[in-house]
Amino acid sequence: MKSYRLHRLVIVLAILGAWLGAAATIPAGYYSSLDGKSGEALKNAIHDLTLRHTVLSYYSLWSYFPETDCYPDNRSKVWDMYSDRNYYFGRTGGMNREHSLPKSWWAPSGENENTALYPSYTDLMHLYPADADANSAKYYWPLGEVSSTTFDNGVTKVGSPLAGQGGGCSQVFEPDDRYKGDFARTYFYMACTYQHYHWRHTYMLNNSTWKTLNEWSVDLLCRWARNDAVSDKEMDRNDAVQKCQNNRNPFIDFPDLFEYIWGNKQGQIFYVSEAGDTTTYDGDPELIAPTQDTMLDFGEVALGKSLEYTLYIKGRGLNNPLSLLLYRYDYAMFSIPVTSVSRVAANSAEGYPLTITYTPTAIGDHTARLLISDGGLTGSIGIELRAKCSAVPTLSRLEALPATGIDGPHYVANWKPATEQVDYYVISRIVYNKHTGETKAETFTTDDGETTSYVFSDRMPNETHTYSVQSFRLGYLSEPSNVITIDMSGLTGIEADKPLQVLTRDGGILIKCSEAVGAADIYDLSGRLVLHIDNVENDMMIDLPRGIYLLTTASGRSAWKVAIR
Repeated sequence: MKSYRLHRLVIVLAILGAWLGAAATIPAGYYSSLDGKSGEALKNAIHDLTLRHTVLSYYSLWSYFPETDCYPDNRSKVWDMYSDRNYYFGRTGGMNREHSLPKSWWAPSGENENTALYPSYTDLMHLYPADADANSAKYYWPLGEVSSTTFDNGVTKVGSPLAGQGGGCSQVFEPDDRYKGDFARTYFYMACTYQHYHWRHTYMLNNSTWKTLNEWSVDLLCRWARNDAVSDKEMDRNDAVQKCQNNRNPFIDFPDLFEYIWGNKQGQIFYVSEAGDTTTYDGDPELIAPTQDTMLDFGEVALGKSLEYTLYIKGRGLNNPLSLLLYRYDYAMFSIPVTSVSRVAANSAEGYPLTITYTPTAIGDHTARLLISDGGLTGSIGIELRAKCSAVPTLSRLEALPATGIDGPHYVANWKPATEQVDYYVISRIVYNKHTGETKAETFTTDDGETTSYVFSDRMPNETHTYSVQSFRLGYLSEPSNVITIDMSGLTGIEADKPLQVLTRDGGILIKCSEAVGAADIYDLSGRLVLHIDNVENDMMIDLPRGIYLLTTASGRSAWKVAIR
C-alpha cells in the first residue's frame, strides 16, 4: 500500500455532454492550461505543459523501472511489452532500456547529433525495459503492420509493411494487439512534447507541419488508439512516471484527446472539467507538482563529479512564499540555490524550476529529503532524494574492428568489448564527400555497455567514412580507439594489391607497379582527400607530410595504408 495520500480525481471532457475521462491520480489544476483550446493552440499547450519535467539520468533508469514497469500482482516481475519472456528486477540480463521512438530519429538542434544530450533521451514516457533480441530486431524501424515477417517472437513482429505504410522504410515494427494503443499514445505524447525537434528520419514524423505526424502514421496511430483502449497498466504507469519526472501523458488521462488534434474532432474546442474546477481558481492553496513522496534518483555518480536535476514546483492559489529545506541523512551532499520560492513564481503557468545538485564527498549510497512547506498549504510535501557515489572508473583503450555487412548504403561498425564495466559506447564518425569536398563529424551512442556494433545505413557512393570508438562510464570517456576507414569502393582493411606496391620513404612514399593501375587518391584518416593522381607510374615518388594515409587506385580492389614518420 502507498503510505501517502493522493486525491483520486475524475477527469471529464465536457464536449456535447460526452463522458470521455478516466480515473487517475492527477493533481488538481494540472491540465487547466489546455482548457478552451483547439487545433494548433491545443497542441502547443500540451507541448508547454509536458516539456517542463524533471530530466532524469540515463544511469538511473533501472531504479525507476521497478515502479513504472512492474506487474501489480508481482512487483518483482518486469512488464515487457516486447516479449513474453519472464524477466525479474535484479536479474535483467538480456534486457535493454528501449527508446520506443528511436533515438536515431531526432537531432534536436539540427547541428549537434549527440542524442544523449537531450531530454527525450531519458524521458520515461517512451522508455521501456525491452527484451534485447526483440529490441535488436526492431532496430530503428517505424511502427506499422507487417505483411511478411523477418522476426516474430509472438509479441513483437518485424517485417515488410502493408501497402501505404512504413514511410519509405523496407521494414516496420508491429507490437502485439494488446499494446498497440500504448505505443500510439506514447507517439502522440512525443509528437507534442518534442514538436520543436528537427527530425533526422521522417518515416513517421515531419519537420514542416504543426501536426508533426505524417498522414499515414496519423491513420495508423489513431486506429490503434481507438481499437486498444487505455488500460489499467497505462494509467498506473502514468501515475508512476509522474512521481519520477513530474509530468503526465495527457493522451492517457484523456483517451479522446488525440481526436482533437489528429482525429475526427479536429477544430472542436477541448474543455477540461475537474470535479467543479475551473481555469480561474479561487479555492484553497494547492501544490500541483511535485506530489508527496516524489522520488528523484540521481543514479550513479563518480567521486569528484556532480549531477543536477530540475524539479518544477507549480501551485495554484498559493498566498505565501514556499519554504524549501534539505534534511535527513546525507542532506549535506545535496544542494539547492534558494530556500524559498515566491508565490508568484510558483503560481505561474510555467512553475518554478528548482535545481537540485548532488555533489558527493564519499563513496556509497546517499539519501536525503526535500521539504516544501507554507505557501498557505495545509501540511507539507516531502520529496525523496537518492544517489550513489562510485570510484572514478579506469577505462582501457578499445580496439575498433573492420566494418562488416558492407552493402550499398549499409555497413556495421564493430569493436571489441571493454574489459571493464561501461555505461555505453560512443562512436565518432567522419564522413568525407569527394564530390563536394565537405567533411562532417558525428557522434552516436549505444543504448548500453553490452552492444559491440552499430549499424549505419546512410553511406553514399562518393563518400569515405571513418570511425573510432570510446567507452563511457560515469561521465568519463576512454581514449579513442584506432580508426577504421571505409573507402568509396566499400572495402575496409589493408591488403596487398598486386601488381602495385607502396613503399614508405623519408618524407613520402615510393610507388612500384609492373603494369598500369590508373588514377589514385590519397586520404588522411579523417577521410579528407589529400592528393589526386591522374595516372600512377612506376618509381613515382610522392612527398607527404608526417601522418597516416590511405591510398586507393582506380583498378585496385583494396587499399594501402602508409605511415609517414
